[in-house]
Amino acid sequence: MLKNLRISIMLLLICGLAYPLVMTGISQLLMPEKAAGSIITNAEGNIIGSELIGQKFTEPHYFNGRVSSIEYNASGSGSMNYAPTNKDMVERTKTDLKLFLKNNPEVRQEDIPNDLLTNSGSGLDPHITKLAAQIQVPRIAQERGLSEAKLMNLIEDNTESRQFNFIGEQRINVLKLNIALDQL
Repeated sequence: MLKNLRISIMLLLICGLAYPLVMTGISQLLMPEKAAGSIITNAEGNIIGSELIGQKFTEPHYFNGRVSSIEYNASGSGSMNYAPTNKDMVERTKTDLKLFLKNNPEVRQEDIPNDLLTNSGSGLDPHITKLAAQIQVPRIAQERGLSEAKLMNLIEDNTESRQFNFIGEQRINVLKLNIALDQL
């Protein structure tokens, strides 16, 4: 019994304390920005957000990101995992669709990319597809008095390649895109 207790305490100290501390130390030495949460700051050094966690942009002069069923609260990531036929899911999607069409009257319903109406598995995805950004250009151009060509160039400049250049599709970090938009 005493032997089992000693082994348990030793494993607890190794696996629960020593290993996490060593891995954290190594990651802070090799990639300090990522170990700190990939924090984005402004010129004054104030934290704006993390490039790993989406944010809600409701102002019409910003690009909108994905829907989040948890309101981008990183302390409880996850989604509702509703089936496409679930009444709550259908109602939420209809509401989001109406709002998007109201704010983007030049867009046809069938042209709206899925990522603007669906959330990711974590509810925290900071990325949208290139098409999801491009479809918002007319609204933002009008709101900001910018040319659509300038906004399309901004989207190109902020497009990230596919993972390992073959998995998934090109994507855009909405927070970074909106920061670049403010800097125009």
